[in-house]
Amino acid sequence: MKRINFNDNWRVKRENDHHSSPNPAIEVQLPHDAMFTTQRNEKAWNGTKKAFFENGTWEYAKIFEAPEEWKEKHVVLEFEGIYSQSMIYLNGSFAGQRPYGYSEFAIELDKFLRYGERNELKVIARSSDDSRWYSGAGIYRNVNLLVSELIHIPVNGVRISTQEASEKKAVIYTEIKVENLSVLPCVTARVHTEICALDGTVVGKDTSPVTLTRSETVKMNQRIHIPSPKLWSVDTPELYTCKTTLTVNGEKIDSQENRFGIRTLMLDVIDGLQINGSTVKLRGCCIHHDNGVIGARTFPAAEYRRIRKLKEAGFNAIRSSHHPASRALLDACDELGMLVMDEAFDMWTICKSSGDYALHFPTWWEKDIEAMVNKDYNHPSVVIYSIGNEISDVETGLGTAWGRKIAQKIQELDTTRFTTNSVNGMLCVMGKIQEYMAKMQQAIDANNGDINATMANAGQGMGNITQIPEIGHATEETFSTVDIAGYNYMVARYDIDHEQYPNRIIVGSETFTKDIPEIWKLVTDNAHVIGDFAWTGWDYLGETGIGRVGYEGNLKLTNFSFYGEYPWITAWCGDIDITGYRLPASYYREIVYGLRNQPYIAVQRPEHYGKTPSISPWSWSDSVSSWSWEGFGGKPIVVEVYSAADEVELLLDGAVIGRKQAGEGKLYKAEFDTTYRPGRLEAVAYTNGVETGTYSLGSAAEELILTVHAERPSVKADGKDLAYINIELTDRNGNLHTGKDRAVTLTLDGEGELIGFGSGSPVTTESYLDGECTTYNGRALAVILPKDTGVLKVAAITEGCEAVTVDILVS
Repeated sequence: MKRINFNDNWRVKRENDHHSSPNPAIEVQLPHDAMFTTQRNEKAWNGTKKAFFENGTWEYAKIFEAPEEWKEKHVVLEFEGIYSQSMIYLNGSFAGQRPYGYSEFAIELDKFLRYGERNELKVIARSSDDSRWYSGAGIYRNVNLLVSELIHIPVNGVRISTQEASEKKAVIYTEIKVENLSVLPCVTARVHTEICALDGTVVGKDTSPVTLTRSETVKMNQRIHIPSPKLWSVDTPELYTCKTTLTVNGEKIDSQENRFGIRTLMLDVIDGLQINGSTVKLRGCCIHHDNGVIGARTFPAAEYRRIRKLKEAGFNAIRSSHHPASRALLDACDELGMLVMDEAFDMWTICKSSGDYALHFPTWWEKDIEAMVNKDYNHPSVVIYSIGNEISDVETGLGTAWGRKIAQKIQELDTTRFTTNSVNGMLCVMGKIQEYMAKMQQAIDANNGDINATMANAGQGMGNITQIPEIGHATEETFSTVDIAGYNYMVARYDIDHEQYPNRIIVGSETFTKDIPEIWKLVTDNAHVIGDFAWTGWDYLGETGIGRVGYEGNLKLTNFSFYGEYPWITAWCGDIDITGYRLPASYYREIVYGLRNQPYIAVQRPEHYGKTPSISPWSWSDSVSSWSWEGFGGKPIVVEVYSAADEVELLLDGAVIGRKQAGEGKLYKAEFDTTYRPGRLEAVAYTNGVETGTYSLGSAAEELILTVHAERPSVKADGKDLAYINIELTDRNGNLHTGKDRAVTLTLDGEGELIGFGSGSPVTTESYLDGECTTYNGRALAVILPKDTGVLKVAAITEGCEAVTVDILVS
């Protein structure tokens, strides 16, 4: 099978109503996020959900030649993702559709093609009130054209699994489909399989004949023994390549290469989740699919960078919330050793938004489950399938029946992995518990039925609500249909339900970051709790401001719109901001996990000293890791020190400010009320009186220097790679100026496109597609898509600083 990248030479236009003049079409290179190009405005239909970007309908068009020789070939068009409700037309004829915006799908083009002529492909994508977060719109993932012989291995036709594995040997089981679309009434082909190590060495092989009749698809299997295999794990993500070749009469007619890892999975209530026989606790986070300042566009380089940074921050697992992950994301997880919970749906038959996938679920769920499993099957990183997130249907018996059907379908398709259902217990009792209904319904009505706002209003009482026995009764059958019980915000039930259901295995499928000390102790102390997934690991567009902090009554969680109004743009609840910069909560979590010995310093913004913060359950303190607070000399300030040590001592220029207890007993945090004075602020950690680590912050000097740094000195012009440029305002010693933010203008010389330029600020009126951006806490990020080989010259200027240029080599 010849795989042709089909991302180039597209044109897109936004459809108007019939009474307006048509919009002009513009040339674009896929992947493309059409919604990202709209003008944000406070009256946008989906408002806070989609970060005030506009919905719409977009038409993509591409002209291509179909050579005469394709008459004797089989041609398939593969879309990795279109958001959403896509309709595909070739030469004016309807060729296929896919309502779900997160599914891969393939369309056979043979009967629509005009051979030896120009062919016109059109794709219609629609976005409406269909998502609770920023979805993007259009062909936001790759498109591939697949050309094969009439006797061939179909799309997703090779599945590889590990039957057994140890340091001495492994048994690999391959399942290969072969399809005969030729006129031959009967043909015998031969399947050759080679298992190759990273260096290309063949470590195992097999060959088998297979006979097919006309229009028949045959499934065949091979068992291949691998001596002394290198096993895939989170610490050693070793990968192999399975090369499958199809021959007829000795002539090669098709081939595929599929990457995979050799690893075993087991699950039980005694040892939890085991990979290659060793128990692994999931240090997980939830992530949405957008890539920050480039919107929903899915590039391998963007996904690799995100997973790398999450891994560096201490996570070993991600939950794709609440949709199937992209192929590019899974590739990155395979390479870096990041485990994956891939989630199918955010809704089943009950809408959460008026035009969402629930309208299509009864007809399309089975095809979309098949698409997810087919995509995931060869990826060793995928260990759990989630059949849904906070599904309202589970409150009813018929809803539970839907869950059973979905779980059974997955188990039919893939017996090697585990299933879960990410359930919010509050949803399961809202119609049943009268004494809570009045209060909860009042909160729901005040927030237009939004579950996030309802949970925020429940506040600290939520733990008490989730402990009521009715939740256990309401979720019993739901959890009996899956391998692992996914608990969304039900930490209080971990011990309760273990007593009631001693064979139940639990994962914290969604939890509050602020609760990580309590949660992680429950995870480490209980074999039946296999891990935790925080909301969230990476900040995201939409659901604006759910983690924001307000002061002096300007943020109330009752009688107000729960979400941040325009110009809020992100949720502001990630350990890492949308530019990939780690926030204080990230270092706190790393300490709680036991992965960091050094303490960490975060400083509460002095302009809010003495004010009472208003927060939501998703909020972190309004702190910054900075000791540069111009204009606040001699004024009071609060310093947070995070540490797992018994005690921490805080010093300024060597003079002791104070010494306080820290560690687990103090929730890994000590706060110091002091006075701001420029200098070097240092935290020293002690356990049993012995110093175990230090961390310091220096005040930035008066001078202001613009620094521009390319994360990699060279990139490739292959449509997959991206150049990431970090922009900072510092002094000559590299100390960040967090209080002197200003507009920075970028210019680009060379064959490349600036596809995103922005900061981590959760509130902005600026467009990420402009060449100017205001820094946030002294930082900004630019992303460039290289278009051709050569040198990209990126120049940056800002008021009061010398211009700076950085060169990036493009190969």
